[in-house]
Amino acid sequence: MGRGKVVLKRIENPTSRQVTFFKRRNGLLKKAFELSILCDVEIATLIFSPSAKLYQFASHDMDRTIAKYREEVGLPPSNFESSRTIEFWRTEINELNHSIDALEARNKHLAGEDLSTLGMKELRQLERQLKAGVERVRAKKRRVASEEISMLKRKFRKGQFDIKY
Repeated sequence: MGRGKVVLKRIENPTSRQVTFFKRRNGLLKKAFELSILCDVEIATLIFSPSAKLYQFASHDMDRTIAKYREEVGLPPSNFESSRTIEFWRTEINELNHSIDALEARNKHLAGEDLSTLGMKELRQLERQLKAGVERVRAKKRRVASEEISMLKRKFRKGQFDIKY
């Protein structure tokens, strides 16, 4: 017997409409795939659901196919790549600004400024970091002083030491 003719009008029942959308969407995507394989054609299919969710199929690169379409119908080339690049750099700038703010706050904390925002745990950690830093500075200072004393002793032994009054 076969199917009856389907009347093409909006399905009023939301549940039935969603089920029909799901089945027909899958069928459309399957047909697009089969057509691309059987006939060796370039296909790009975009479907936006009523809830604005995107479903897509592209036999080749989607951007290339869309660019080809725009060229074929006489539309100007898409600015999509440049807008993606601009968005990337905006995000990068925001992340770097956050990093700068964090580093400036850390710098202030190390200088003993703006400590009111720190809790006990952070203050203890800062104290440990400062103690370790002071020890590194003292060690470097001792090393430099020791090297200078050694150099002055060598110069004195060689008679290169000038005493000026």
